[in-house]
Order: sequence, then C-alpha cells, then structure tokens
Amino acid sequence: MKNNTLIISENNRPFWQLPLAALLFTLSVYIIGKNLYHFNWSNDYFKHLSEGIKSIVLLVLVAIGLCSSKRVYIDIEKSRFKKTLEVGPLKFGKWQTIKNYKYVSVFHKPLTNGSYTFVVNLWYDKNKHFELYSKDSFSGAIQMGYDLSEQLNIDLLDATIPNDFKWIDKETLKHQTNTEP
Repeated sequence: MKNNTLIISENNRPFWQLPLAALLFTLSVYIIGKNLYHFNWSNDYFKHLSEGIKSIVLLVLVAIGLCSSKRVYIDIEKSRFKKTLEVGPLKFGKWQTIKNYKYVSVFHKPLTNGSYTFVVNLWYDKNKHFELYSKDSFSGAIQMGYDLSEQLNIDLLDATIPNDFKWIDKETLKHQTNTEP
C-alpha cells in the first residue's frame, strides 16, 4: 500500500487456528472428491449428497472464521475508507468516500459479561461515524486514536465518561508518551 493509506488491523490470530482451518478446508475438499467419485443418478445418492453439502458449508464457514481477519483501510489522499474481511489473499470490502474528517473519539462499550471494551470511532461529514477499532485497554485505544488523529490532523475526543466528554490535549499526550519507558 502507499504511504498515504492507513491500515488498522485486529490482532493476529493464535497460531493453532491456521492449521485447524487448513484441516477443515482439506476435509471439505475430501468430502467433495468422495461425492464426485461415487456419483450416480439415484435418489439415495442425492439425499446423501445434500448431507455432504451441508457438511461442506459448515466446515468451510468454521474454517473461514478461524483464518479470517478484519482490517480497515483509510486512504488519506483520496478521502475514503474500506472495512474488509480478509481470508488469505482474498479481500472483501467496498470503498466509501469521506467528505470531511471531523474528529476521532474513544469511548467505552459495555460487554455482556460486565466488562468494557474501548472503541475508536472516526467522525466525518457532520454526524456520521465509522467504528475503526476495539481494544480492551484504555491506553491502547487512546494511543490508536491519537495516532489516527495525528495522521489525519484532526482532534481527539475522550468520550469514555458518559455526558462528560473531553477534548484531549494532543501535545500533552505526545509528551507523556515520549517520556514513558
């Protein structure tokens, strides 16, 4: 990608998930080959084939879930973004145009287990926003929001406390991160 494109990516998958996904893909290819090898025109065969197709779909969906990754591409020069689902070299997503970057916000979203995740949003075109990133730690989310706001030359908003939003002084934050070990 060019230097004017930002890529925001979720964490890498654990190592064990890729071999398991490969095994599931291989098993689905085996089922396809077995069904083609034993092909005939009987009704019993087609009943058996429909069960095989269900198994193949299930195996492939689980394998995709194990080896896929989500990324967000922001093309600064052309003022657009694309949220993708990537499975190996295949990328699924569509570019959307952004007319006006407004600011980046960080807020916390409650999870069903009672904990929180911190979400980074990019606000644009008056009232529209795009969820870019989710992180378990406040400092990680603030750092991601800061980096993005610096690249886009826009403001950063701390919206983690409901009804008490604060604009972050990026110069102070910059000096704090430079002095930490």
